[in-house]
Amino acid sequence: MVASSGAILRASGLGRRGLLPGSPKLWHGGRVSGALARKTLTWSLEPAGRCGWDEPVRIAVRGLAPRQPVTLRASLRDEKGALFRAHARYEADAGGLLDLERAPALGGSFVGLEPMGLLWALEPEKPLVRLVKRDVQAPFAVELEVLDGHEPDAGRVLGRTVHERDFLRPGVRREPVRAGRVRATLFLPPEPGPFPGIVDIYGVGSGLLEHRASLLAGKGFAVMALAYYNYEDLPKGLEILHLEYFEEAVNYLLDHPQVKGPGVGLLGSSKGGDLCLSMASFLKGITATVLVNGSVANVGGALHYKDEILPPLGLDPNRVRLTKDGLADIVDVLNSPLEGADQKSFIPVERAESAFLFLVGQDDHNWKSEFYANEASKRLQAHGKKKPEIICYPETGHYIEPPYFPLCRASLHILVGGPVIWGGESRAHATAQVDAWKQLQTFFHKHLVGKS
Repeated sequence: MVASSGAILRASGLGRRGLLPGSPKLWHGGRVSGALARKTLTWSLEPAGRCGWDEPVRIAVRGLAPRQPVTLRASLRDEKGALFRAHARYEADAGGLLDLERAPALGGSFVGLEPMGLLWALEPEKPLVRLVKRDVQAPFAVELEVLDGHEPDAGRVLGRTVHERDFLRPGVRREPVRAGRVRATLFLPPEPGPFPGIVDIYGVGSGLLEHRASLLAGKGFAVMALAYYNYEDLPKGLEILHLEYFEEAVNYLLDHPQVKGPGVGLLGSSKGGDLCLSMASFLKGITATVLVNGSVANVGGALHYKDEILPPLGLDPNRVRLTKDGLADIVDVLNSPLEGADQKSFIPVERAESAFLFLVGQDDHNWKSEFYANEASKRLQAHGKKKPEIICYPETGHYIEPPYFPLCRASLHILVGGPVIWGGESRAHATAQVDAWKQLQTFFHKHLVGKS
């Protein structure tokens, strides 16, 4: 089915999460030093303490003056020291309470009722930096501050607190995998197994990213984050990839005593998407495949499997356009996989026995993800296969991550050798990520567990 997205985006709204107003649990927060109108300022975070990165948190401040104008600021540093910031202007209610579930932002990094805006609106202090979690065993620490008045004329800091957001839920097991040629990390839920298994593959330049796999393991899946180049003793480049490597990873997962068969799922983003599509098309044991802004053609380098070779899709660098900021827009660079010799790069999806879900950002500027999803659907149906699910999100860019990761507007593209734009508008992209996270879990439950 093809779902459109205006309804999905409205239905998935970020502002509907959290406890009902007035819940007694809301006010389990820490006191912060600072006084105003002889009241003690108190931060209230629900859930209190650490929570998962993909979980909403209810943020409130009490002890303000009635109708007091304040500015809230959020900041975090990644493992490399890059600083990300967001801020918004608010007004306390008549009782001196500021509850982000109820109070709209009056300006700043975002406007309107956006309870999680201080996270999804984070922007890097230095341009062209993408927020990436490299060590899932340590949380991200988000510093929250409340200032008197409205920026840019805000006064003193009235109070601050630190909110920790975790990637490894209590009890989730992290197991490095060095089996044969396979270089990966396996995450297992805390409950007794076996569990439905998923292979998780990211795009170029990733090395081994574990954050999505670790979060999914907290939802009841055994998830293997798989590296495929530029990591430890794996090949340094993408010029030639062998599908036998990925077959070895699938077989490792299928043979694992904590993994429930008879098949496994695949989750791939960007270049990882077309790799997952090739795996589903050539390999056995693939039951469900989710592609997040993936290609229907093999991209980047030749893909070998036994006596077959899929050549990389051709490209024309002359089709690169420059934005007014001097960044590259590469959305039109790749050739069409429907024409001439480039048809040989089209992945033979008709061979697949897997169910498919395509999650598409309609403002993806890396390549034409919506076109690729539709062409895959046409090819599957032309060969008597079931029509795949396609969910399209307007104003959504290339990097569709788990909820509350901020939009990456532009960063270095390792294959281009320079900075490119990725597309997307912050609020729409954030809303899409919340819905996509739900959709892929529902899809895997349906096809790997047998229930939605």
